[in-house]
Amino acid sequence: MHDFFSNPLFGLFLTIASFYIGSRLAARFRTPVANPLLIASLICIVVLKGLHISYEDYMKGASFISAFLVPVTAMLGLAVYRQRRVLKEEFFPILAGCLAGSLISMGSTVILCRCFLLRTDILRSLLPKSVTTAIALDVSSQLGGIQSVTLIAVIACGVFGAILHPFIIKILRLKDPVATGVAFGTASHAIGTSKALEIGEVEGAVSGVAMGVAGICTVIIALFL
Repeated sequence: MHDFFSNPLFGLFLTIASFYIGSRLAARFRTPVANPLLIASLICIVVLKGLHISYEDYMKGASFISAFLVPVTAMLGLAVYRQRRVLKEEFFPILAGCLAGSLISMGSTVILCRCFLLRTDILRSLLPKSVTTAIALDVSSQLGGIQSVTLIAVIACGVFGAILHPFIIKILRLKDPVATGVAFGTASHAIGTSKALEIGEVEGAVSGVAMGVAGICTVIIALFL
């Protein structure tokens, strides 16, 4: 039985099946709370813990999913290209929004960590939580943070951002697609961008650009910390 669970095909099948279930539930209930990635993650955790499968055995197959990052990135690039006129016209508002969002994200992290008396290394680990994983881990390492904590914070920020943003946008009655895209990309990186693409192509394109700009802003701000 252990040989079956350590087979690379098991991790691949579990990942695909979990996301399929998450997607079906999301389509069935049509609420941001039913986030496919969150549901899939919970299913994988329950199965792995219940069957006592190590993370290393699971990743033998699940790591193949990373091969899809290239075509997904190409799809995002296509959406950005199609909306190049809007991006050109709104370049400075997008830049200003990303800078303000990055400052607020990192500033609020500092304030909350100080209020809860968290250790300095935890603070440094949480500072880049709102940018994409590759940039966040590099910034965390530069600041002397704990990369595993940073990784968890980035995933949580992306998932919960994708869940909460639609409610916040509705409460604030935000109609501007550019502002919506900047909010998703700056606060919730790639996971938020995938949700923005579901809302509209303009929102998705702006979110993709904002994700990159916010990453640059975070790196620059980190230089002064």
